[in-house]
Amino acid sequence: MNELAGKVALVTGGTKGIGKAISLKLAELGADVVVTFLRSRNAADAIIDQLKSLGTNPHAIRINMGAQEKLPKIFTEIKEKYGRLDILVSNAALGIYTSALDINDKAWQLSMNTNAEAFLQCVKLGQELMPNGSKIVALSSLGSVRYIDGYAAIGASKAAIETLTRYFAYELAPRHINVNTVSGGFIDTDALKGFPSYDKMVEEVIRRTPFRRVGNVDDIADVVVFLCTKKASWITGQVIVVDGGYSLA
Repeated sequence: MNELAGKVALVTGGTKGIGKAISLKLAELGADVVVTFLRSRNAADAIIDQLKSLGTNPHAIRINMGAQEKLPKIFTEIKEKYGRLDILVSNAALGIYTSALDINDKAWQLSMNTNAEAFLQCVKLGQELMPNGSKIVALSSLGSVRYIDGYAAIGASKAAIETLTRYFAYELAPRHINVNTVSGGFIDTDALKGFPSYDKMVEEVIRRTPFRRVGNVDDIADVVVFLCTKKASWITGQVIVVDGGYSLA
C-alpha cells in the first residue's frame, strides 16, 4: 500500500471536499502531500494532523489561487522543503453563479483566474520541479460541455482546463509526464449545496442517474489517485467523466 512512498504531491484546495479526499488517499499510498488553502486555518491544521497520522510529511500553504503573481510561492516552498514534485492535482476552484448573458467582469475573472489560469501557471511552474514520469491531474465538471443553469462562467473556465489538458499532455509527453482531467458529475459537497436550486437539482440527478444516487467525494478521489499511479502510465490527454452514467441520457 506504499505505492507512492517517496513521492511529493501538491493538491490545490486540498483541505475540504474532493481535495481533502484526494489528499488523504494520496497519503494512504505513502505520498507527502502539500495542500493549499485560502480561508480556514483550522481546516488546514486538521488535514495536516490527519496526513501526519498516516506517517507522511505534509505541508500547508495559504494562498489565493486566483492571484497569478503569488503562485510561485507554492513551488518555492515545495523546492525548499522537498526538492521535487511528483504529482500535481489542480483542484481549487471558485466561481459566481450566473447566466451567460449576465456574466460581468468579476464573474469572468474570478472563474478564469482561479480555475483555468491557476492550472496553466501551476503546470508551467510545477513542471520545472517534476522528474520524468510525473503525473498531473486537473478537476473539471459536466458544465464544460453541457448546459447547467447559472454555471456559464465556471463552465467556460472548466472547458479551458480540458483544452489545456490535451496541449500539456502532448508537450510533456517527451518527459513521460501524464496529464489528464477528471470531470465529475454532481458530487454532494458544500460547493454543490451553493447552487440556488440544490434540492430540486439533487432530485433530478437521482432520477436521471442509472445508479440512482448523487456522487460522493470518494467517487472522484479514487479516479484521481489512480491517475497518479504507475497503473495509469498509458493514459494521457484524456478527460475522464465520473458521473455514475448521468450524462448517458
